[in-house]
Amino acid sequence: MATSGTASGRVTVAIEQLLAPEAGLDLEVASGRAGLGRLITVPRIQKPGLALTGWPEQLHDERLLVIGGTEIDYMQGVTAEQRRAGIATVMASNPAAVVVCRGLAPPVELAEACAQAAVPLMVTSLVTADFIVRVTSWLQDRMAAQTSIHGVLLDVLGIGMLLLGKSGIGKSETALDLVVRGHRLVADDIVHIRQKGHIVYGSGSGIIRHHMEIRGLGIINVKDMFGIAAVREAKKIELVIELVEWDEDDEYDRLGLDDRLYEILGASIPMLRLPVRPGRNIATVIEVAARNQLLKLQGHHSAREFQERLNRAIAEARPEAGFDMDAIE
Repeated sequence: MATSGTASGRVTVAIEQLLAPEAGLDLEVASGRAGLGRLITVPRIQKPGLALTGWPEQLHDERLLVIGGTEIDYMQGVTAEQRRAGIATVMASNPAAVVVCRGLAPPVELAEACAQAAVPLMVTSLVTADFIVRVTSWLQDRMAAQTSIHGVLLDVLGIGMLLLGKSGIGKSETALDLVVRGHRLVADDIVHIRQKGHIVYGSGSGIIRHHMEIRGLGIINVKDMFGIAAVREAKKIELVIELVEWDEDDEYDRLGLDDRLYEILGASIPMLRLPVRPGRNIATVIEVAARNQLLKLQGHHSAREFQERLNRAIAEARPEAGFDMDAIE
């Protein structure tokens, strides 16, 4: 099993990033502005629960604490002493920030506690359920594990294909051949990869997005040259193809029965090794590999089906007409 070259851990998010308009969370700071640099280390939120009653319920550090209408009603209905005791219990969990939903006014004691601990207290007009869905999705996207790999990512017949191989093996030239045939480029040279659940997606990196380097020709802009339909911004990686130099002494898979896997950020991706030598049309082979992968996704494994027919024919001791047994030796 092959493994990816480099991988980074889960990233953190500063509280101040939640205030950006593109986050869509409609947040305003009510107290504790000095703590906007605090970090969220886990993309999950928590509710205070029984901690507001003073019960030492287990709350996790450095998470976003969300307070809704039920919690506000409770705090307004108890005595000031009970309210301070509950807030102290909640703040002892060291939350990354506290968010009050539905545009409700936070209790004065909560605002004072947040200011003293430099924990941002924010208010959103969103109802609690909507805010939780939005902020969880936003955090999971920003905090997903990620890495970068040297290679080329293409969309070939709807299959996200990551081409790997040493420098000069012909990855970019093969990708250009596929683009000319109507397939789509996602990234050349540096493929930025992010994990979403158990799926990994690849995209282009910064200023080189939509560009390719062709030795002897230079840098070309695929989007400008072939049109918007020749590129796409991101693609799920479903097949990895490693281009290797042809070696007469090496043994290559001739039947396709062995399933290789390539690990990227913990995801296992089907992998093929294609030997490169003069006269071999790698672009055509890759197109066929994409079609074969589509068949596998539909439950049709051509090599295994062939092996099963061969085994049945051997068991019955009467090979199919025209089948040359010596040809498979």
